[in-house]
Amino acid sequence: MRPFTYERARTPAEAAAAATRTPGAKFIAGGTNLLDLMKLQIEVPTHLIDVNGLGLDKIEATPEGGLRIGALVRNTDLASDERVRRDYGVLSRALLAGASGQLRNKATTAGNLLQRTRCPYFYDTAQPCNKRVPGSGCSAIGGVTRALAVIGSSEACIATHPSDMAVAMRALDATVETVKADGTTRRIPIAEFHRLPGDTPHIETALEAGEFITAVTLPPPLGGRHFYRKVRDRASYAFALVSVAAVVQRDGTGRVALGGVAHKPWRVEAAEAELPRGARPATAAILDGAKPTHDNAFKVKLAERALAAVLVEAKG
Repeated sequence: MRPFTYERARTPAEAAAAATRTPGAKFIAGGTNLLDLMKLQIEVPTHLIDVNGLGLDKIEATPEGGLRIGALVRNTDLASDERVRRDYGVLSRALLAGASGQLRNKATTAGNLLQRTRCPYFYDTAQPCNKRVPGSGCSAIGGVTRALAVIGSSEACIATHPSDMAVAMRALDATVETVKADGTTRRIPIAEFHRLPGDTPHIETALEAGEFITAVTLPPPLGGRHFYRKVRDRASYAFALVSVAAVVQRDGTGRVALGGVAHKPWRVEAAEAELPRGARPATAAILDGAKPTHDNAFKVKLAERALAAVLVEAKG
């Protein structure tokens, strides 16, 4: 691990200002992803800004009838919150499907949104990776691609986003709240928060330099039945090959977002009109334009079958 300096921020705006004035600075809260990447020298921050003391660990009702989740709410606390379990079951289920109990006790809401890909070539510093070293190339293209993206990828990157929580947030139409160094705030719809790779896969979110996440807001409850189905190589502590976050109403209409298939949580709102017709037409519409590789073409059929299982369960 390389040397770095350290400070504790006293306010969100102070944290953003510190990150803006210090090149190579990173925020640290639970550290469940960042510290691993530092040990491998994939992330080499010159300065760490500890944000744990900012009081952003509350879950509060909003005037509109939704919930405002502080950036530092731990995954365990969010998953077990009575209001989340009752009104946003897809989110609670997604959180419990991720990582281990020990990691959920440390991992934060903001950190979960910002976690980086688990593409094996990203983690292998002996291999070129445009996400690690922009312009160096993508070793995954033409390599082992079983767990990688089937849609939304580019000639520069075919990595997937690893978060379970973010997939549920996308189905719920969450909003990410931030603060900048000058104290101004911003609200970013979750649909616009994560970026597709294009020619710049190292730019993963819509955040500006130094911009700090303060909370995630959920709209009023959708009702219906909530599901999170995660298909993976082993029953625990494994990332999704395909996951389905769905909210289904009595008439068969609903929302669905897929994980494990793209560089960001994948949802196509226009395709959701096909849900009452069944999993096959719905999946075909959601994954329209997919470009799987020889290793991961099975993901298209796997997504259809996972969604079919959800719809069967939704019908009782």
